[in-house]
Amino acid sequence: MMRKLFFYGTALFWIGVLAAWTAGSRAPDNSARPAAGADRPIGLAEIARHATAGDCWMAIDGIVYDITAYLPDHPSNPRIILPWCGKEASEAYRTKTRGRPHSAEADGLLRTYRIGVLGNASR
Repeated sequence: MMRKLFFYGTALFWIGVLAAWTAGSRAPDNSARPAAGADRPIGLAEIARHATAGDCWMAIDGIVYDITAYLPDHPSNPRIILPWCGKEASEAYRTKTRGRPHSAEADGLLRTYRIGVLGNASR
């Protein structure tokens, strides 16, 4: 009886661990709408004022993103991204500066950091 109880308890534990692990690795919902104000025009001068690890904005393909909160979670060293903070970074994003594109999962995740569109406005 104790063996069965131990076996079932252990099996349930590992099923729970596996379920939690797979839930965390699912791709983000790409259908999410941009946050309110995400269509506001932001000029390069304003983007340039956000060029540090503690305040990192960049423009990619005409969209402006605030990726400050994401930097510590980036799979590679955040120092790879820091030179692009405060700049137009489309080519760097498309090629990872080494000729390799980002994944579809990365594209979906990027959308969650959208704050505006590249424009002539400045604040």
